[in-house]
Amino acid sequence: MKKGIHPDNYRLVVFKDMSNDNMILTKSCANTKETVVYTDGNEYPVVKLEISNTSHPFFTGKLKLVDTAGRVDKFMNKYKKYAKR
Repeated sequence: MKKGIHPDNYRLVVFKDMSNDNMILTKSCANTKETVVYTDGNEYPVVKLEISNTSHPFFTGKLKLVDTAGRVDKFMNKYKKYAKR
């Protein structure tokens, strides 16, 4: 790696998902002002997230399915009178 281009302040930081209180401990150089006690009993700087992989609908499988066939039928019925005969 090149010298002098990477930050020197890597440390353990907790990323906390505020929607479901899930916490992930990893290394980061993100600036934080708050701390939190992690499950191991130690206190770490915390970065608060609004959404993470534990709460995002794509990762949780709770996506709202769109009925595309119904939308096409609705469109066709609406503009049926303009179709060429």
